[in-house]
Amino acid sequence: MSRIALTIQELREGLAKEGQLVHLEIISKKPPSFGTLDPPLPDTLERILNSAGIRLYSHQTRAINLLREGKDVIIATPTASGKSLAFNLPVLEKLLEDPFACALYIYPLKALANDQLKTLVFWDQKLKSHIRPAIYDGDTPASAKRKILERSRLLITNPYALHEYLPWHHLWRRIFMNLKYVVIDEAHVYRGVFGSHFACLLRRLERIVEYYGAHPQFVLSSATLNNPGEFGEKLTGRKMEAVTEDGAPHGQKFFLLWNPPLTESGERRSPHLETRDLVLKLASSGLQVLCFTGSRYLAELLTRWTRELAEKEQLIEAGKIASYRAGYLPEERRELERRLKEKELRALFSTNALELGIDIGSLDAVVIAGYPGTMISAWQQAGRAGRGEEDALVALVTYPNPLDQYFAQHPERFFESPLESALLNPENPYVLKGHLVLAALELPLENEEEVRKFFGKSAPEVLSSLEEEGVLSCGSYRGEAKRASEIVSLNNIGTGTFMLLSEGEVLETLDEAQVYREAYPGAIFLHQGETYLVQKVEMDKGIVHLLKAEVDYYTQARKNTDVQIKRTLKSRVTEEGVEVFLGEVEVSEQLLGYFVKKFDRVLDFRELLLPPISYSTMATWFRIPENLKEEFSEKNLDFDGSIHALEHSMIALTPIFALCDRWDLGGVSYPLHPELKVPAVFIYDGAPGGVGIAEKVFEVLSELINVTLEMVRDCPCEDGCPACVLSPKCGNNNQPMSKSGAVILLQKLKEGGFK
Repeated sequence: MSRIALTIQELREGLAKEGQLVHLEIISKKPPSFGTLDPPLPDTLERILNSAGIRLYSHQTRAINLLREGKDVIIATPTASGKSLAFNLPVLEKLLEDPFACALYIYPLKALANDQLKTLVFWDQKLKSHIRPAIYDGDTPASAKRKILERSRLLITNPYALHEYLPWHHLWRRIFMNLKYVVIDEAHVYRGVFGSHFACLLRRLERIVEYYGAHPQFVLSSATLNNPGEFGEKLTGRKMEAVTEDGAPHGQKFFLLWNPPLTESGERRSPHLETRDLVLKLASSGLQVLCFTGSRYLAELLTRWTRELAEKEQLIEAGKIASYRAGYLPEERRELERRLKEKELRALFSTNALELGIDIGSLDAVVIAGYPGTMISAWQQAGRAGRGEEDALVALVTYPNPLDQYFAQHPERFFESPLESALLNPENPYVLKGHLVLAALELPLENEEEVRKFFGKSAPEVLSSLEEEGVLSCGSYRGEAKRASEIVSLNNIGTGTFMLLSEGEVLETLDEAQVYREAYPGAIFLHQGETYLVQKVEMDKGIVHLLKAEVDYYTQARKNTDVQIKRTLKSRVTEEGVEVFLGEVEVSEQLLGYFVKKFDRVLDFRELLLPPISYSTMATWFRIPENLKEEFSEKNLDFDGSIHALEHSMIALTPIFALCDRWDLGGVSYPLHPELKVPAVFIYDGAPGGVGIAEKVFEVLSELINVTLEMVRDCPCEDGCPACVLSPKCGNNNQPMSKSGAVILLQKLKEGGFK
């Protein structure tokens, strides 16, 4: 019996004796599949691969052959499948062939950029090619920047740095004139609002590079996606060839779903304590464990708890347990990565900072503390265990929320579900507006044809509005000189961008709608696992003042939300007879005040007087016949609470189908909608203009209804709980609410009771 199989047997007989191990999925071992290149690589590259004992897998050779044909490619294969080699080799081949050729690599995180730089420097030294790879970003010393732009042929940067540097493109003239490849690694992170901005940033880059006479190929590296080709095309605006068949080997993987047991009070035991106990058991059984947590605070807390228990039980040395997160100095993170790779650490608690492709070697086990919100992240994190052909153990500790509990009750759905679609909308007018301003600042916009070519068919209309406002004139920028980040924040949508300040330091930026929901006066605001009290909001200056605070309560906004239909774009009737619509809506939010809560108990309600805000976005809605409302009334059932619970639960499970979380969308249930004159449920994009979530809900409504019914019906609670129909973001404090009525409504929706 293998060490991992023996450990699972010990878990069944010991730690899991209260039924925590609800499912064990054994994923079979997979042998490698190799490919060939035609023609072979240059001798210099081939010799280095041979000396390292590297044979190219089938997906690597397919990607290289496609790139050699001049195609734009997206490589969407699992963690540790060798994607970096698949794009590094053709880039190096081109740079060896042409002594003037250049390449640009874009990474979402500086840690990833530093990791890739080591690899590229190794290749440069081995090849003696004088490519001089270098990182060029905000951390690059000013004294080094000029030399890099004069000499380096391979630049590594990040989206935020590129955003600032494009207006200074004349300094990059040599690189842009000779640019052959643009490499975008970890491309799946560019989704939603951030992805929509990044797509526009890439279109600005393409426009400038074309101005200098170059036509580079694009190569994207991504986690596995449901829609890699479509996603790559939306992100870059180019036709992409998708490489998805993985030729890399992997060992047998034992995947556990671990659900904390119910206590006498009817609530589940703390998932944090279950995570601590499971990690310590695995580490003390001789396995090296990486545990992913949802926040920096939780990574630190679990580290402390596990160390204390390890010392108390005399299981392993406390010094072999550590945490890893953003906020540590770079040298601290590098040392932790080294200790993990060299097996000096037995257990490491990390935020998703280690989810992406930093090289940390092979691990025996991964514990995921709470479903990370997307299947893509779950499998990325799971892929950190058992690299190569080694066996591995993965455990997902489920939390008391709808998504986690749905998978605990229906484990087959977790393992059979297709991966989500990555959604973005580069033609969102709220996103496009700022980037057209920056494009004009970088190079005057010549005509509508040029604008349409680079920025899409809706861009000329946005351009006209900018000229009417006097921001642009004859395609040139007429505003005051500003940095790119002052005109467009890559993380937000909307003109009202607020800076969150704590002791003079800018923590992050939010748009106006986010401030209303999360950072109103008196709110407890969470930033990277730390809690802050919102002291004051200066609406006219766009500043939110925060004070770091350790508190034992949290706040929840109470607001009225109204949705008005502006334009219906699509409609259809599902097989079950449900009429569903997609269109543009106007969302109005009036903040009434906020609840002060500890756990689920309301301690206080404090009123606020703030003006309402409105924004246009995309929504999907469906109508419920008036006669069904009458039927509920006759049976003395709470129709208002039923439709409200249905809306909450559908929103909670939408992330199964789209790369988003419940905070990215909103919903309103109407017992009687004033325009439609019947009961209706709306699910809308939380971002002005929308990023594609509502469109996805329109497509998958029947499937969404099915999984929602399963989740609500099978939840063991009696009257509704946070694991099924109660929502932490409800503006009405989850009132009224009827779980039993929601089950009846969902059943009728599924069975065609509306025909």
